Amino acid sequence: MLIGNVGKDPEVRHLESGVSVTTLTLATTERFKDRNGEMKEQTEWHNVVLWRNLADIAERFVRKGSQIYIEGKIRSRSWEDQSGQKKYTTEIVADSMQLLGKRSEATTASPSQPSPVKNVGQSPWQNQEPVNDAVSDFDQPDVDDLPF
Repeated sequence: MLIGNVGKDPEVRHLESGVSVTTLTLATTERFKDRNGEMKEQTEWHNVVLWRNLADIAERFVRKGSQIYIEGKIRSRSWEDQSGQKKYTTEIVADSMQLLGKRSEATTASPSQPSPVKNVGQSPWQNQEPVNDAVSDFDQPDVDDLPF
C-alpha cells in the first residue's frame, strides 16, 4: 500500500491484443525526527504498472503531481538489453488505485463536479464509500502528534 505523488505523466501503451498497460513513477516521502530532534525527509521513487481498466483510468485521470493511493504486489524482473547486459527492475503491479487529490485537481472534471473516478480495482472496501474528503488534504503527522 502506497500513498504518494506521481512524478511525471503516465506512459500508456496499447498492446496488439488490445490490452492497455500504463507505467508511472510514484514518490513517497517519510518524515521523521533524527536523534538531534531535526526533521528529516526521505523520498523513495516507485515504478508502478497498471493493467487493463486501471491503465485506462490512469490514462484519463492521472497526471504529474496527482496524489494517489495504490495497492499492489512487488515484482522483480530481469531482461537483457540490446548490448547483452542483464538489467533488473522492481515494480509495484497495482491491484487497485484511488485518486486522493482535491476534487478540483481532477484533470477532466470541472471544479463543480466531483471527480468521476475515486476508488477503482479490486479492493476489500470497494462497496463502501471512499473517505477521500478526510484524506484529501492529508499531510503526514509529526511523530510526536501520534496517539500511540
